[in-house]
Amino acid sequence: MSLNPLLDFSWWGLALQLMSAVVITGFIAAAMVSLGLGRGVLRARLLVAEGVIGGLGVMTAATLLRTIGLRTWHQILIFTLVLSLRILLKKLFVWEKRRLLENPA
Repeated sequence: MSLNPLLDFSWWGLALQLMSAVVITGFIAAAMVSLGLGRGVLRARLLVAEGVIGGLGVMTAATLLRTIGLRTWHQILIFTLVLSLRILLKKLFVWEKRRLLENPA
């Protein structure tokens, strides 16, 4: 840990992860409100997809910040697996959003 907490990248990474969780939770809450107001399931699903896409982008940045100090092959492998999973999830939600917009039935 560095002497100056503002220069500690793992701290910033944790803060970004928290922020991404708040973003996703906010979009899910907005989707629930949308359902409660009778605006339809399609709109709620689009809101959740938007939130997850945005949140995963922020989480990817957080992961990169937290892993600047990779020192072992095990750490590199874990980072690669986590980043790959997040990229896959983001692509899945982008695909779902596009599918919902093209075929709103």
